[in-house]
Amino acid sequence: MNAAHDVLARAIEAGVFPAVTVDVGDSSGPMWQDALGISFDSLFDLASLTKPIATGSIAMRLVGEGRMSLDDLLADHFIEWSGDDRAQVTVRDLLEHASGLSARLLDAPPSGRREFEHDICVMPLEYAPRSRSIYSDLGFILLGFLEADRGDAPLDAQFAAIVGGITPDLMFVPPHERRATAARTMALSEDVRRGETLRGVVHDNYAASLGGVAGHAGLFGTATAVAAFARVVLRAARGDAQTPHPFTPPLVRLFTTPSSVTESSRALAWDTMLPSSSCGTKMSPSAFGHVGYTGTSLWIDPERDRYFVLLTNRANGGGSLEDMRLVRRAFHDALADL
Repeated sequence: MNAAHDVLARAIEAGVFPAVTVDVGDSSGPMWQDALGISFDSLFDLASLTKPIATGSIAMRLVGEGRMSLDDLLADHFIEWSGDDRAQVTVRDLLEHASGLSARLLDAPPSGRREFEHDICVMPLEYAPRSRSIYSDLGFILLGFLEADRGDAPLDAQFAAIVGGITPDLMFVPPHERRATAARTMALSEDVRRGETLRGVVHDNYAASLGGVAGHAGLFGTATAVAAFARVVLRAARGDAQTPHPFTPPLVRLFTTPSSVTESSRALAWDTMLPSSSCGTKMSPSAFGHVGYTGTSLWIDPERDRYFVLLTNRANGGGSLEDMRLVRRAFHDALADL
């Protein structure tokens, strides 16, 4: 743990990020918790950890309850999703980043669901569906719309119902009294809020245009809260049948099984272990996880019975994405013997 602490301390000194909190443990509880440059109980903008933690969990619940199928066609739900090139695209394709959609829109984000839905549904596909995998915020934005409709409730309400018994500190749109405890980020130059320091307000400009609640980003949480979620998923991945719905062993196994798309490391909302990925070189082949643009990550290794929560606010004048990737790799490798 000293080596991992030193990795983080050096990263702060080098300006990769100004603050970090850590929670690492096994299925029974935390083994190491730490904070540098900030209080341990601070909220962080989790960015794309929203995809597996919130949107993926909601998808598991809807699939488990028979309210949505992985084989459901988008064309049967979105009228404007039409054309021979996309007729067979499914919910599974969105979850595996294999729908043909590009990462982001070319133009500035529209305002509200109706405009987003239109722009995504009519945009040209970047590649033939399931011929490859390209990470796409747009696919998860569309998935969030679909989940809101199939679940008959907004995403934030559905997610709160899922994690309410696990932790109170995973949330969309933090209340004003919690925003003062949040790690700061800085709006990007392409954001209408450019140059503004954000605290407890979502960093991603697409999520901001959707009121802070979206399928691809918008979730906030503490290291303790992300760890509580991770332990539930870890126990299910290790076969514990006592985990709460929808985190049953069969559903977690389904959602963490690697995609059949050629050269893809993606699973359903999760990413899986590659020696070249952000989880470093020491995790077992069964490991799965995700990262967030703001400098966050969660990795779970069922074979080793370990989870690794690393929350930073790199998006507050910190280093590049490559700088952050190198820190993540060094951090996880330093904990290989834990």
